[in-house]
Amino acid sequence: MSAYNDFVLRKLETILPSGLEHPYSIPASLFDFQRDLVQWGLRRGRAAIFADTGLGKSRMQVAWADEVVRRTGGSVIILAPLAVARQTVAEGVEVGITITHCRESCDVMPGINITNYDRIHKFDTSGFIGVVLDESSCIKHHTAKMFDSLLDAFGNTPYRLCATATPAPNDWTELGTHAEFLGVCTRSEMLAEFFVHDGGETQTWRLKGHARHEFWRWVSQWGACVRKPSDLGYDDTRYILPPLNVVDHLVESNEDDIKDESMLFALEASSLTERRAAKKASLINRVDELSAMVNASKETWVIWCELNAEADALKAAIPDAVEIRGPDDADLKEKRLAAFAAGNIRVLITKPSITGWGLNWQHCFNTAFAGVSDSFEASYQAIRRFYRFGQKKEVNVHRFYSQMERAVVANNDRKQVDSIVMGEALAKETAEAVRSAVGSTTKQTNEYKAARPVKAPAWLRSIPHEMHQTG
Repeated sequence: MSAYNDFVLRKLETILPSGLEHPYSIPASLFDFQRDLVQWGLRRGRAAIFADTGLGKSRMQVAWADEVVRRTGGSVIILAPLAVARQTVAEGVEVGITITHCRESCDVMPGINITNYDRIHKFDTSGFIGVVLDESSCIKHHTAKMFDSLLDAFGNTPYRLCATATPAPNDWTELGTHAEFLGVCTRSEMLAEFFVHDGGETQTWRLKGHARHEFWRWVSQWGACVRKPSDLGYDDTRYILPPLNVVDHLVESNEDDIKDESMLFALEASSLTERRAAKKASLINRVDELSAMVNASKETWVIWCELNAEADALKAAIPDAVEIRGPDDADLKEKRLAAFAAGNIRVLITKPSITGWGLNWQHCFNTAFAGVSDSFEASYQAIRRFYRFGQKKEVNVHRFYSQMERAVVANNDRKQVDSIVMGEALAKETAEAVRSAVGSTTKQTNEYKAARPVKAPAWLRSIPHEMHQTG
């Protein structure tokens, strides 16, 4: 057989399941689409649920882990971001599943255990039959230390589940690292099979035009990309959210600060240095306007900061505000996050990089960005702490920035539009494949449609008719 035929067969080969067979015992409280995804993940054994924020990934991963424990008799560990572990334990209680929250290895109990990512080095991971990576986008960068440590820790773990929000359709790195963690193939193998270098840039990859459909079909064998229940053929009614109101507050820059940064005029910042200077030049005015708005309100707020100087000034200007900062002790962070979730803190000041992932804060519907961020993903995730399933009120998002930062805001708004467009394209590309994969495991083949009638060779046409008869 030729090397080319070998390549084609490998490319179309089904990634066979390595998990558990029916019947499954799934909590009845899960929605139909959640049950489908859990059962698919159990059948696969090693899978990724790429479900948009608010679709109930916590409950799905808990149900998956519970069935693995029940069927194998082994134990499963769930890794989660800061403070999400406590939240997941509560989710387990609601569906009748016990989860042990572990801070040290001595806390581990038979069954399902959960800990924060930053504590994994304290555990003997070889003792677990299964692992769940909650908010698994933490492994999206193949050069990250976290990715390497998780590969080493769970390379021989039989059952693996990743759960994170739907990746952008062109975020090849995130898909590649997930495929590698799950043992599907290495990131390098994925790139070699489906991608080419874009121009002369060796670090920029472009999906081969003719391979696009096959690539997403391949992804759908081990990763289910779901933005809403209708992607799996179910009703979206429960997931229709109230309006999201984005209010922009354009503030003036301090002229003295502009001069201090060697700028003659308040022009739109373009370079990183200019953007930093622009933030500094408008900091006082942004803090004054934002704090006045929050102090005049009696409602709950989360204020997102980019700079420590912003957080310091806001903490001083808002008497009842509580701050969570990176260097804070992990236990203190968890205590304050739990207090905010319980409604005991009115104003929380923090950064998206610290608390912008995995937390459910539907009790709050007012949030403000003290400054604009270059990271669309971080801003999106921060907003989705409030704007998600279970939110009953309109969510108000306030953005404070100066005229010098308009270019950054415009860029983020463009990314938002691009994300919606690409999300729709991804849904069209994968919906059928995902429904098929979640429903059953089938061999993938390319259907051949002849462009012209096939003419039989003369020697075949000369064979007597009776020789074609079967006895």
